[in-house]
Amino acid sequence: MKNTGCSNSFYPIDMGSQSVRYIFVIFLSLLLSNCKSAKVSKQLEKSLTSNFFDHQFTGLLVYNPRTKDTIINHNGERYFTPASNTKIFTLYTGLHYLPEKVPAFKYTVHQDTLIVKGTGDPSFLHPYFKDSSALEFMKNYKAIKLVTDNYNNEKFGPGWAWEDYDRYYSTERSAFPLYGNVVTISNTDDLDTYPKFLKSQTTYTLLDKRRDFNANNFYYKLDGKTSTEVPFVLDTTIVKALWNDLLPNRVEFIPYTTAKTDQVFYSIPTDSLFKRMMHVSDNFLAEQILVMASSTISDTLDADPIRKSILENQLKDLKQKPKWRDGSGLSNYNLFTPLSLVQVLEKLYAEIPRQRLFNFFPAGGVSGTLKNWYSGVDGPYVFAKTGTLSSASTLSGYLLTNSGEVLIFSFMNNNYNTSSNKVKEHMQAVLEYLRDNY
Repeated sequence: MKNTGCSNSFYPIDMGSQSVRYIFVIFLSLLLSNCKSAKVSKQLEKSLTSNFFDHQFTGLLVYNPRTKDTIINHNGERYFTPASNTKIFTLYTGLHYLPEKVPAFKYTVHQDTLIVKGTGDPSFLHPYFKDSSALEFMKNYKAIKLVTDNYNNEKFGPGWAWEDYDRYYSTERSAFPLYGNVVTISNTDDLDTYPKFLKSQTTYTLLDKRRDFNANNFYYKLDGKTSTEVPFVLDTTIVKALWNDLLPNRVEFIPYTTAKTDQVFYSIPTDSLFKRMMHVSDNFLAEQILVMASSTISDTLDADPIRKSILENQLKDLKQKPKWRDGSGLSNYNLFTPLSLVQVLEKLYAEIPRQRLFNFFPAGGVSGTLKNWYSGVDGPYVFAKTGTLSSASTLSGYLLTNSGEVLIFSFMNNNYNTSSNKVKEHMQAVLEYLRDNY
């Protein structure tokens, strides 16, 4: 930060010239603006060194993209566990590699046979999107040959907790997801499942488990919830059974093909995937977005090269290269700095029209994971991505000040030994001050 001194004394100048008066007004305006910024920075630094933040690791970087000023840089170049703030990098990657509509699969046609390679499209019969356009297309063919050897990642990401196997946020990744790779269990009038095919493998339970460890036996706990989503194990048996239920006796699984699958079938608008991923912090969609991005440059689906490619090309100017291990932020191996997040957010702000960009992010007091936080009297003033893991609470995005400025920020907290709500309350107080005083 530049030190202006913020003095109220000025050297006398000749006011007889109109141009001099104009220069003086501009100079005075800039000086007062710098004084205001310095005052805000000082107060923010004071807040971040209060007793509450003594026993945790906190970073905050706030940047004004219009003036190119850094308002505060508190541990902004230190590495943190980002949790779901990782999805900001995934969003940036998806926007650069994916077309306007989701590439559902690659294919070629040989007589009355459709030869298909999955691209990782998560929307196929997904419980939220429920897109059946790909299925309707396939129904036009007497036989479908589905290639199975084009996926090169593990079903779980590196560093994911093994005990989360039956939780929606730890859904398996794959080349051709079906139903979002989960069974949706509901109990409105009677026990029901989506897909219905899995109802026979679902029973009630009083225990706190949703599925057997490595088997597709599902359980619904009578705890007041109307529905729950449980990942299924993507073994050969269930995949074949689900496809046979959809297209009886038409689908054959083949390990590879020499046929050139150079045609692409497209499904839903890609922006709808991005918005859902960001608003509800959907880990499965984030992982599959990277898988799909890899399909645009190779027939082999592999999220690792696509992360490497975006870092070495579009993001080669990042001042701190992140340790980026998955698309969702579920991995504890991820390490990002507030500065790198702000840099990517600035790129998004420069490249994407504001209305479209802000629509991807949860709006304070209005939508997604910020519905109960950061509500403004005159509407939302924060459009940002949350991130939460054990002892990690992060928030990065855009803040609208009462003076009309748009600020880019990344607020990261790690290694705290209090409730995440307490951390969020202090974060909100800091950002409210910034909104009201900058």
